[in-house]
Amino acid sequence: MKAIAVAVTAGLMLGGCASQSQQTTANPADPWEPFNRRVFAFNDALDRYALKPVAQGYDTITPDPVQTGVGNFFTNLGEIRTITNSVLQWKWTNAGVASKRFLINSTLGLGGLLDPATELGWTAREEDFGQTLATWGVGEGPFVVLPVFGGRTLRHAGGMPADWYTDPMTYVEDDAVRYGARGLELVNYRASVLDEEALIRGDRYSFLRDTYLQQRRYEVNDGELGADPFASDDFEFDDSDFAE
Repeated sequence: MKAIAVAVTAGLMLGGCASQSQQTTANPADPWEPFNRRVFAFNDALDRYALKPVAQGYDTITPDPVQTGVGNFFTNLGEIRTITNSVLQWKWTNAGVASKRFLINSTLGLGGLLDPATELGWTAREEDFGQTLATWGVGEGPFVVLPVFGGRTLRHAGGMPADWYTDPMTYVEDDAVRYGARGLELVNYRASVLDEEALIRGDRYSFLRDTYLQQRRYEVNDGELGADPFASDDFEFDDSDFAE
């Protein structure tokens, strides 16, 4: 469920934190930029006039320990998605660690409100079906901004339905409880990133898009960066331009 809240919040922030100035240099990963910026403007209004004010009020009246507990609870539910996708990617160690985290946090952690697993040093990489598709050889595809859900790669967007099926809240039959829980997670997460808006510089749309793409590729590659040409034996330095 955390992935859904992050997707929605990141998408709304992609609008809510952004100016509408056009990027001067086209990004090859964003061939649909004119369309994306129009959806971006819709998300802008939704965040500015609805989600952000609610998150600010929530942040003001809700103690930090309560916010942390709410975040822990939904992160714990997200371990189910990580376990499932780790297995689909044959990442057995990560699946095992995520399983231990879910077990210990669901019991000793009072249903996930506390996070004793992290205190024990048990940390797992979050995995979703978009990452699974990457492991199976599906290409990244263009960047696209979805209404409400915001910026995604096409591959990441394609994995979202499968992620919903691994979200325990999907199976809560009471609509009021299900939608209330989703709303709480979204507002809690939005409140947690209020201060991060000050880090955005320049053309906000481009900044957030490029940051998302960099972070997404980092996640897909399990934290491994691309090869550094300056660290390769194939890179040759020609100092003739410096000769007197």
